[in-house]
Amino acid sequence: MTEPAQLILDLPRLEALGRADFIVGAPNAEAVAWIDRWPDWPRPALALAGPAGSGKSHLGCVWRKRSDAGMIDGAGLTEAGIEMLATAHRALVIEAADAAPERPLLHLHNIAAERGLPLLLIAREPPARWGTALPDLASRLAALPVARILPPDDGLIAAVLKKLFEERQVTPQPEALGYLVSHMERSFAAANRLAAAIDALSIARQRPITVPLVRDVLALDEAAEPLQG
Repeated sequence: MTEPAQLILDLPRLEALGRADFIVGAPNAEAVAWIDRWPDWPRPALALAGPAGSGKSHLGCVWRKRSDAGMIDGAGLTEAGIEMLATAHRALVIEAADAAPERPLLHLHNIAAERGLPLLLIAREPPARWGTALPDLASRLAALPVARILPPDDGLIAAVLKKLFEERQVTPQPEALGYLVSHMERSFAAANRLAAAIDALSIARQRPITVPLVRDVLALDEAAEPLQG
């Protein structure tokens, strides 16, 4: 009866966040191309949108290194801090940009446009879906190019899972990985959640990652979904 508790254990892993570590597939190729083409952007600012766990922050990290950018969480953006941010950094990444207060975000966007300060705005949805109330900000956001990461196909899910297990320094049996791909929810968030749960249960049982173990994790995950939602 202790196994479900073991499933929430998320052990430390060796997360690789370089450009070469990012797995490219059809669902994210457009977003990768936008990051790779910097500084040849049509505007100094770009919106990067994609579902949870899709690698937005990974691409943001890649761009930060290339552009020597600073980073701030959108919710922490304030009017008082705009000038300091714009002066201290050559470029800026705004994580969860859709959570930023609108007036500070408008102020930052205006300063960035005046000074040519590159901005990368990261969110789950494109700016058109943020429900922006300020007309001036809404019009500026609407003019931004958007790099989108789409929900993953089977090939990308398999590659992402393989990377997640490698980061945890474990190797599922090939048939176990194939079973997982064919039976799991098709999302990046599910891949992250299930990789952690499978690794934890493998450790708890002191067993390799086999089809029966994966099947048990999927059953437990399905039973827990109403609690998660």
